[in-house]
Amino acid sequence: QLHLVESGGTSVESGGSLENSCVASRWYYYMAWFRQAPGKEREGVASITRAGTTDYADSVKGRFTISQDNAKNTLYLQMNGLKTEDTAMYYCAANRVWPRLSTAAALSQENYQDWGQGTQVTVSS
Repeated sequence: QLHLVESGGTSVESGGSLENSCVASRWYYYMAWFRQAPGKEREGVASITRAGTTDYADSVKGRFTISQDNAKNTLYLQMNGLKTEDTAMYYCAANRVWPRLSTAAALSQENYQDWGQGTQVTVSS
C-alpha cells in the first residue's frame, strides 16, 4: 500500500495562488488530486500518469496545473486564480492497479486505491 502525505493547504483570498504537494512512498501508474467541499461529493480535479499525461476537470482548466517530480515521487497542484468555489478538502490519490485509464476514468475516485489524509484549502472573497 502506498503512503501519501499532502501539504500546502491554507487560506487565501479570491484570485490568489497556492501550491499543494504530495509525497508518495513508492511508484504508481496514475496520481491525482480530488477535492470535497462540505455537503458535496468528492470530485476529480486533475490527474497525471507517470509519463506526464495530464487530465483536468473543466472547472479548473486554465487555472490549475498538475505536475510531478518522479525522482522524488512527489506530486504538485499549482492553483492560480482561486475562487471561493475552490474551497474544499484536497486529497492526493494514487492508482497502482490500472495502467491505462480513459480521461473520465482518470478523474474517477473508484480507480484509485490509496489516499492521503487531505489538506484544507479555503478561499475567501
